Parts: sequence; C-alpha cells; structure tokens
Amino acid sequence: MSVFLTYLKVFAVGGGLCALGQLLINKTEMSSARILVTFMLLGLVLEVAGVFDAIKEFASSGVTVPITGFGSAIAKGALEGGREGGLLGAVSGGLKAAAPGVSAVILFGFLFALVFRSRSKKI
Repeated sequence: MSVFLTYLKVFAVGGGLCALGQLLINKTEMSSARILVTFMLLGLVLEVAGVFDAIKEFASSGVTVPITGFGSAIAKGALEGGREGGLLGAVSGGLKAAAPGVSAVILFGFLFALVFRSRSKKI
C-alpha cells in the first residue's frame, strides 16, 4: 500500500503542475516559452526560499522531473558555489549544476534529428 501512496503523491503533484501549465496555455496569451521559463523560475524561487526540498520529500519525482527541478538544481548549484567562491562561484556553480541537463538536451536533440525529419508546422 505504501508504494501506491507514493505513486499517488508523485502523480498528484506532477499532474497538478501539468494542469497549471495547461491552464496557462488555455486561459492566457502566454507563449509556451514564457510558461517554460515561469516554471523554471518557480523551481528556482522555491529552492531559494527553502521550500523545494520539503516538496521534493513529499512528491519525489513529481516535482523534480518537470522543468521546476531544473530551476531548483541551478539555484542550488549557484547558492553552493556562491558560498564557496563569491559571485564567480555562484555563476560557475549554477553552470555546473545545469551542465548534465543541457548535455542531455543536446545529445537527445541530435539523436532525434538523425532519426526524424523536421518539417514546418502547418497552420
């Protein structure tokens, strides 16, 4: 029964974030890129406020898999780097924390470009 509750919490939080994104798409004039940045900044703000770890403890991958987890990782790296090396450490810490995610995007983007043919979206 414990596994079921874990999955339920992950689905509820992750689904809630996705539902919020869908509401922003349907009810506002925000572009997809702005919504993406908004969610990344949400993760960053939650990390800086010290709330992200509590949400992560409750929801696990429900909050880390969406782009909010990427924003949190950048903030966490910048905070740790800032403590160790000041302003330059904050910048390099954020970049170090973001490097695995950016590397994965580049790699998978390249692989998908090899497999699929891109074409313009018809309106």
